[in-house]
Amino acid sequence: MSFNIVFMGTPDFAVPTLEQLSKSNVTIKQVYSQPPKKSNRGMKLEKSPVQLFAEKNNLNVRTPNKLHDDFAFFQSLHIDLVIVVAYGQIISKEFLQLSKHGFLNIHASILPKWRGAAPIQRSIMAQDSYTGISIMKIEEQLDAGPVLLTETINLNLDSTAGEIEAKLAQLGASKIVEAINLIQQHKANFIKQNDDQSTYAKKIKKEDEKIDWNKHAKAIIAQIHALNPRPGAYFEYRGEKIKIWKASYSEQTGEAGTVINNSLQIACGDSSLIIEEIQRPGKKIQKAKEFLLGFPILKGATLD
Repeated sequence: MSFNIVFMGTPDFAVPTLEQLSKSNVTIKQVYSQPPKKSNRGMKLEKSPVQLFAEKNNLNVRTPNKLHDDFAFFQSLHIDLVIVVAYGQIISKEFLQLSKHGFLNIHASILPKWRGAAPIQRSIMAQDSYTGISIMKIEEQLDAGPVLLTETINLNLDSTAGEIEAKLAQLGASKIVEAINLIQQHKANFIKQNDDQSTYAKKIKKEDEKIDWNKHAKAIIAQIHALNPRPGAYFEYRGEKIKIWKASYSEQTGEAGTVINNSLQIACGDSSLIIEEIQRPGKKIQKAKEFLLGFPILKGATLD
């Protein structure tokens, strides 16, 4: 007999899992997503990627402002399992008791490392050699529940958050079907996390975006790539906040924050980086060579 599933998710990262579930041998009784929000430009309300997918594929979808207000309806569904992927609201203990086999979460790190809101970004910033996904049971403490499955992928200095997010979204989608099969066959072995080894991936804030040229070049490149495609790492020059989206490493040295050639190579605390993709406020992202034609930043310039 098919499992009755509730899916809870909001951003693009969650869509591959919902798509995979819609093709598998489960019954998606209900989809939950965050309510439509005003777009960055104008006042138009925009539905979440998960809501758009659900409506396009004739799946029942609800978008309560507060999940708690939907308790009675949720209880009436008589659910076997709930799948959560970046839903965006705290799920209370009362809800966690409403699913026969609990709530499974796809988390974008190898737990217990990088619990919290920004695991992909923090992993790249830390210059980790790998990351991955963990499929774990949700408990009251944040990202601390026992883990059923993990899968790793490699990271390097060129890895961007956008690229890694896309890979992990697909990886999580494929592993969730395996997880459901294990639960259905009564073969699921949840392993308790070692709390002593946990680290916390705090939310990205404004202060994470400004580049400090005194840091090591590889750390700055990791910062740049961790904040690509959002919100971007920036420096200030001639009163403008200029964002760097891609950069590469060079061993050449110089005074930190100084442009050391006419191809946008910037000296850092120990070595230097070469800017590859860059953007002025209100303009499109450009390759460095194209950018310099319209906005020269010449050798000897100092960046803030």
